Amino acid sequence: MADKSSSNAYWAANIRIILISLVIWFTCSFGFGILLRPMLSGISVGGTDLGFWFAQQGSILVFLVLIFFYAWKMGKIDAEHGVDE
Repeated sequence: MADKSSSNAYWAANIRIILISLVIWFTCSFGFGILLRPMLSGISVGGTDLGFWFAQQGSILVFLVLIFFYAWKMGKIDAEHGVDE
């Protein structure tokens, strides 16, 4: 990264990926697990309702998927901006 505009573009892409990941995680953990739980109570997953599943396991699994997505996407962004290993 030689110039400031390239550096700003890199960090803007990084922050955008972080914000998207946080919104997805918030929606799954707080939204589906707490706020929308009464609406999801009629859907059964593994012997329990979907809202409870999101509160107990779903948000954790979504978080793990987001970790791997972030690492993959940042690898691509690093290569685009010439800061890959």
